Amino acid sequence: MTTVLTYGTFDLFHHGHVRLLQRLSQLGDELIVGCSTDAFNAVKGKRCVMPYGQRREILEACRYVARVIPEDSWAQKRSDIVNYNVSIFAMGDDWAGHFDDLGDLTRVIYLPRTQDVSTTELKERIQQRVSAA
Repeated sequence: MTTVLTYGTFDLFHHGHVRLLQRLSQLGDELIVGCSTDAFNAVKGKRCVMPYGQRREILEACRYVARVIPEDSWAQKRSDIVNYNVSIFAMGDDWAGHFDDLGDLTRVIYLPRTQDVSTTELKERIQQRVSAA
C-alpha cells in the first residue's frame, strides 16, 4: 500500500486544487490531506474566507482524497508520516526545498502548480470587483 500525504489550507477551493489532488492520488493507493486549522492559519498569518469545517467538508467530498486530518502545527508532519505509514510526502513546487528534511522518513516530492490560478489571485480579483461596485 502506497500512502501519499500532503498539506494545505484549501481556501476558496478551485480547479488548481482539484488538479493537484488528482495528480497526488495517482502517485499511490491512498491520499491523506492535512488541512490547516483556523488556529494554525492564524499562526501562519493567513486569513481564510472559509472556516476549517467547511474546507474539510469540501476535501472529504473530493473523490481523490481518502482521508482528511487537521494540520495544527509545522512539527506534526514527522509524526503524521510515521503514524500513517506514509510512502510519499508531496507538496506543490512553491514549497520546493522546504520539506527536504523529511527525506529521512519518506520520499519527498514537489509537483508543479496549475498555471494561472491561486487562492491569493482569486481573493484579489474578488476584492477588485467589490471595490469597483
